[in-house]
Amino acid sequence: MQVTINGNIYRQAQTRATEQGLSLPTVIENFLVRFIGNTKVQQETVPDVVLSLLGAAKTGEKAELSSHEAYSQYLEEKYK
Repeated sequence: MQVTINGNIYRQAQTRATEQGLSLPTVIENFLVRFIGNTKVQQETVPDVVLSLLGAAKTGEKAELSSHEAYSQYLEEKYK
């Protein structure tokens, strides 16, 4: 199976994933798992930046944070 993605979007997503310390295939897989509704996957391993792609970001204070700030906060909370 082959999936075609707009080249510009692919390059931007690759850059963004690298900035977040993630691989693009991991980001895509996490997105698809959430998209199909597989809640048995460890949800703690899905960073806020991926959740925000689905519109699943929490409202309030976190919704106003940039994705980089939200991901940093996620890591801080995770490793307290």
